[in-house]
Amino acid sequence: MGIVEIDADHTPSTGSGATTGRYGDGSGLAVTSDVIALQLAHRSVRKFTSDDVSEDQLRALVAAAQSAPTSSNLQAWSVVAVRDPERKRRLATLAGGQGFVDHAPVLLVWVADLSRARRLAARSGLAVDATDYLETTIIGFVDAALAAQNAVVAAESLGLGSTYVGAIRNHPREVAAELGLPDGAVATFGLAVGVPDPSEDAGVKPRLPQGAVLHHETYDAEAADAHLPAYDERLGAYNGRHGLTGVWTERVLQRLAGPSSMAGRHVLREVLTDLGLRSR
Repeated sequence: MGIVEIDADHTPSTGSGATTGRYGDGSGLAVTSDVIALQLAHRSVRKFTSDDVSEDQLRALVAAAQSAPTSSNLQAWSVVAVRDPERKRRLATLAGGQGFVDHAPVLLVWVADLSRARRLAARSGLAVDATDYLETTIIGFVDAALAAQNAVVAAESLGLGSTYVGAIRNHPREVAAELGLPDGAVATFGLAVGVPDPSEDAGVKPRLPQGAVLHHETYDAEAADAHLPAYDERLGAYNGRHGLTGVWTERVLQRLAGPSSMAGRHVLREVLTDLGLRSR
């Protein structure tokens, strides 16, 4: 095993003495693998070529997704693959008008799905009252997220790229109607998938230093937060190279300022109830 390198063109490789682009600070990893190299090279892809995502590729992504851990083997998620241009366009509009959603060859909408268990209960004449509680709603969301991330890594191993679309939650009632979701199922996020366009001006975005997120035995807020100024500097430099502005701490404070910064998602609890996830 060598230290993993992320080349400027987003190609992962391994080799002694190489450095990572993941932290943007020249640090390296003493232990790595081909899988880790692929993960460290991850970036969001918002510009795709005209190449399609085949049904065989889609089946491989779903198989990888189904191989993710799932709480109590409940498998409380589903995924809707959207290829129809008009439906994608409508979903793109609901998701904040983001053009890459419309232009991706396939949009995967990941669903926290308690409806399957309720149908099973109805056929069996039994009750599944635990589906009315917040814990079970969380299980659905967590299961969907774990499955989707497995699919992301699988996609990248096949030469595909993707971007998560959290704005699918901006208008959950309308998205549920568009996708024909049953009571007890809610769209958690989308995933635009396609072949990356090499002309896109994007790279591996630096993440927080490990010292800001990794604690040993107990949580040390002071030590963790001491890493933030240096991270702001590195992310600011990355943003400047790609025509972006601002630093991480500014982004966090702006994004979490209050209901006005949440694109309508501040009423999500009420919406979940309407969609059959009472989450009490």
